[in-house]
Amino acid sequence: MHDTRYGIQSPGITETPFRLPEEGVLATLAYFDLFDYPLTKKEIYQFMPFSMQQEHLPGLLDELVCRQVIFLFNGYYLLKNDPALVLRRTEGNERARLLLEKARKIGRFLYQFPFVRAVGVSGSLSKNFADKDADIDFFIIAAKNRLWLARTFMHIYKKFTFLAGRQHYHCMNYYIDEEAYDLPEKNIFTAIEIKTLLPVCGDGTMRAFFMANKWADQWLPQCDYRLQPVADPNATWFKRAGEWLFKGKAGQRLENFFYRLTASRWKRKERQGMKNDKGIKMGLITDPHFARSNPGGFQEQILRLYKERLSVVLQKEDSRQLIVSSVK
Repeated sequence: MHDTRYGIQSPGITETPFRLPEEGVLATLAYFDLFDYPLTKKEIYQFMPFSMQQEHLPGLLDELVCRQVIFLFNGYYLLKNDPALVLRRTEGNERARLLLEKARKIGRFLYQFPFVRAVGVSGSLSKNFADKDADIDFFIIAAKNRLWLARTFMHIYKKFTFLAGRQHYHCMNYYIDEEAYDLPEKNIFTAIEIKTLLPVCGDGTMRAFFMANKWADQWLPQCDYRLQPVADPNATWFKRAGEWLFKGKAGQRLENFFYRLTASRWKRKERQGMKNDKGIKMGLITDPHFARSNPGGFQEQILRLYKERLSVVLQKEDSRQLIVSSVK
């Protein structure tokens, strides 16, 4: 579909059924409103759910602000008439700037564990925001059929970070191996996480991962993947020795053992309703080639809240029903 007034070029897919420019702006702001995160004009354009000529956006935003559909404070747009959210964002941006260098150092260290092929910063920090109690979330790509060995080595190390109170800087929440580049959860949440993922190590592996997840362009056609080159440190003796020691059949048996052991332990934790130190019910989604932390069903909760928020901010009943019924 084309709208000549705003230069829209729809991707022609059912997953992003927005048809009007106003819907695209409101849908973009609605998603980030879930995190109380105002957006700049550039960011709204970047995260729009369809292609649009950039020169048409300022006029549309001015119109929505004039009608008080959205609000503008110090260059930031939001759905709530609450300037305190802008102050919260700018303070969080500054904390993130300081924390990102620490995240890169830790990421380069994590890259030296056996069978780790790439490390990226994910979560709120990858979006340049950190609150006062911010974690550093990492996305890890492991060698084919060695995810559970890599994860076990890394989580043994993480036990020691508790002694120094640094465990929140080592949140290795999402693992895949080279067999599972194409992520199974194809939705707006995952698309934004992919597009904002900040590579730290493993340049070639990260590029292969981004190429395997080009479906995210259907959700965010104007948002680029972060393909900036990263310098990989030379492998340490620990990494080389670990990979040599566990490269054969014995390593595969140990890999299978750690997968079964971890999956069993986490199922037991979930049955018992165990909670993490933030009081959220613990959860881990597992597969031989995939492991994703899922505290309190976070991703599912965000998608549900996004549907609800859309139904509030979109005014027309027909548009609301179309969009809410098709967001996955």
